[in-house]
Amino acid sequence: MIRSIHLRAAVACTSLVAPLLSSAEPAINDMHVEVLADGFDTPWGLALLPDGRMLVTERAGQLHLLDAQGQRVAAIKNVPEAFAKLQGGLLDVALHPNFERNATIYLSLAHGHQKHNTTRVVRAVLQGDALVDAKVIFDNTPKGTSVHYGGRLAFMPDGTLLVTTGEGADYREDAQRLDSLLGKIVRLNDDGSIPSDNPFVNTPGAHPAIWSYGHRNPQGLFVDTSGTVYAAEHGPRGGDEVNIIEPKTNYGWPIATHGIDYTGGRISPFETYEGMQEPLLYWTPSIGPGGIAMYRGAMFPEWEGDLFVAVLGHKHLRRIDLDEGKVVAQEILLEDLQGRFRQVEVGAEGALYAVVEFVGERPNSGRILKITRQPSRQSADDSSHLSMRAGP
Repeated sequence: MIRSIHLRAAVACTSLVAPLLSSAEPAINDMHVEVLADGFDTPWGLALLPDGRMLVTERAGQLHLLDAQGQRVAAIKNVPEAFAKLQGGLLDVALHPNFERNATIYLSLAHGHQKHNTTRVVRAVLQGDALVDAKVIFDNTPKGTSVHYGGRLAFMPDGTLLVTTGEGADYREDAQRLDSLLGKIVRLNDDGSIPSDNPFVNTPGAHPAIWSYGHRNPQGLFVDTSGTVYAAEHGPRGGDEVNIIEPKTNYGWPIATHGIDYTGGRISPFETYEGMQEPLLYWTPSIGPGGIAMYRGAMFPEWEGDLFVAVLGHKHLRRIDLDEGKVVAQEILLEDLQGRFRQVEVGAEGALYAVVEFVGERPNSGRILKITRQPSRQSADDSSHLSMRAGP
């Protein structure tokens, strides 16, 4: 049985301090939203395989293989054990650029125990319904909290791997330290070794894996075909950010921030600071950004080159309209679904895929949405159509 309801696609109206944005373009009227797969326990990462299948991580520690229609094919065996507490657990999944030849995948996860845990990256080969030849290729600087892991993965055009790390909340000053991997984006070769052209390779006392620093908790990471790197990052109370990531660049945390502490106190007297990069976009109050992707596809040509951010706190998918690299508008999509949007991916066919958790305020819930265009326009009002399959 298929249940159908209509969803509103609304123009964004959240308060922004900078930059001041104009109204978004009219919402697309023939957007079709399908619940492709349901019944997950807090899904976190999504990888789209070349043959149409999908890999989905659950923060509790499971990795699922789905077919192109969203049906579960297998629960993958031999997944490395994760430290699943608060924000920790099994996090992202990414495919090796030569996945069609080597079937290699990468997993990020929280590893260890409460007093000593890290953001870990494991490389393994997907063989049928199991992982084989697993190897740990990265461990972050240990910390004693179970929050702010970062954990998003993305490959560069040259085949190197970027990994985001959080600063563990209680270790915010480490984001500015070059001898610590907390609060960084690191760059690795596909086997975990350090690229010889990393920016701090020859800097005494600096960790050679560091690509950029001064980050709080970046949970969104996307590399465009041009090589431009975009990151979405959680601020404290206010100061959520989208940044264009450049090597050897300091993104300010905690010296420069547009947010305040959760207690209401000031974290820093500086919103900007000389030598520290300002974000492309920030939100005050916070919206809680998760994953990020740039739209490249033929299905929605009016979205070409726009960014999409999965929003956890305000529970929607957000389109960021870019014109020659500058933010000109924003649009809120699918807020009527009342779920925390964790990740967004763009398929080869031009469809959008969204990972949603905490659906309808239900803990330990989650689903995968597929957003496509209807073959013909159905109406002239600002609505989209949702198809829901019964059962998991």
